[in-house]
Amino acid sequence: MDISKITIRQLEHMFLLTEEETCILKHGGVFAEAEEKTIQSLSGFTNKYFNGKVNAFNGVMYCNFLYQLSRGVYTGGNTELADKVYSLNRMLHGVELFYEISLPAHWSCEHPLGAVMGRAQYGDYFFFYQGCTVGGSLHQGRLSYPTIGSHVMMYSNSKVLGRSHIGDYVTLSANAYVINEDIPDNCMVFGQSPNLIIKKRVHGSEDMRGHSNPCRIRAFKTHHRKIGRQLCISGSGGGDRSPSVTGVWSYLP
Repeated sequence: MDISKITIRQLEHMFLLTEEETCILKHGGVFAEAEEKTIQSLSGFTNKYFNGKVNAFNGVMYCNFLYQLSRGVYTGGNTELADKVYSLNRMLHGVELFYEISLPAHWSCEHPLGAVMGRAQYGDYFFFYQGCTVGGSLHQGRLSYPTIGSHVMMYSNSKVLGRSHIGDYVTLSANAYVINEDIPDNCMVFGQSPNLIIKKRVHGSEDMRGHSNPCRIRAFKTHHRKIGRQLCISGSGGGDRSPSVTGVWSYLP
């Protein structure tokens, strides 16, 4: 079924579109632009359900598409219509992807329910799971927001807040809580600030350089799974899994 027809029908039913808004959606080229950006975004990751087309009945694809649509409408100057598309996305998928937030060209998620992607600077190839939070926090009397590097993965219920700088090729383990911290490149993060456990990757970033190209990024999640397993083996004394390590192990897909 045509994704534009599905989306317009949902918006009309829930939010009573005006004639002008319907005209923008049908004839303004916003659907084609949103679909193109969604395909570009999803092509950077392995997803067995993604075949180069956006499926409105797949939550990962459709929430990405609705974000792209709301952002496109917003940058085109129609905030009220952008609010409606954004609200539809939140209602259907339980995810907070505000249209004023600039997500990178390549980003994706898995089970995005309960995730809040707030104001931050996001690096390319960003990936998150359910319950994750990115947002601001007061630091020295000012509201500060995170800077997140490229190839960062957030496992379930992890959080990055405030004046935090997350390096490239960083994995945030399940339930990790980072606030006003600097995290170096090529590591895995466990625990909560200010008592974080930061473990360097067994191998350096050169192992993933070959996947910086969108055509070769398909191994992104495979590398993060491998990192987690190596840490479980080598980072806890030969197989004795500490609670922090076991937590991320249980969420590796």
